[in-house]
Amino acid sequence: MRTLENIFLRYTGLIWALLAPLGSWAVFAIAAIDSAFFGIPLDPVVATYVYQKPPRFLLYAVMAAAGSAAGSVLLYVIGYKGGEALLAKRIPKTKFDQIRTSFDRHEFWTLMFPSMVPPPFPFKLFALAAAAFEMKFAHFILAIFFGRFFRFLILALLVLKFGPAVVSMTTVLVHKHVLAISAALVGILAVWILIWYRRRPRTAS
Repeated sequence: MRTLENIFLRYTGLIWALLAPLGSWAVFAIAAIDSAFFGIPLDPVVATYVYQKPPRFLLYAVMAAAGSAAGSVLLYVIGYKGGEALLAKRIPKTKFDQIRTSFDRHEFWTLMFPSMVPPPFPFKLFALAAAAFEMKFAHFILAIFFGRFFRFLILALLVLKFGPAVVSMTTVLVHKHVLAISAALVGILAVWILIWYRRRPRTAS
């Protein structure tokens, strides 16, 4: 634990020197690039800001969530223009059908839950799927924002409680248990859909 914390503290010193002058806008920009183009270690950046300035933890969670939502606009455009054919070329038909069914039943939660999970969970796949299945743009943005906000809020609270080493611990756990986490999300989504289906008003035949 002490070794992980020492490594992280050295890393935070470097990135803090580079990003500190930009303030919370650095968090927004890096989150947008992370969502739009390629993976950037965003969690250490958010954790660094929280660790250096704890009173602003809520601001950093909001800016990271907003940046992620803004960057995902590019994914929406690509997925919407490419349509289902773009998605069908990249994933097996069985998985394609499962994702399609989930979006047809409750698209908001199908996108929000995956947006809460840190890498290496394939979030971009769900974002492209949402666009390919013509999810409403406003719902798309809100689902990503709220999912990311809860993710970074939890991260910030963990950093405040346990220190910066929690980032390394979380990354290791996600890498080791990504399949279990995916299965848990699918299970939660299935239960939610079942509850929603049973509680919806029944139309008279």
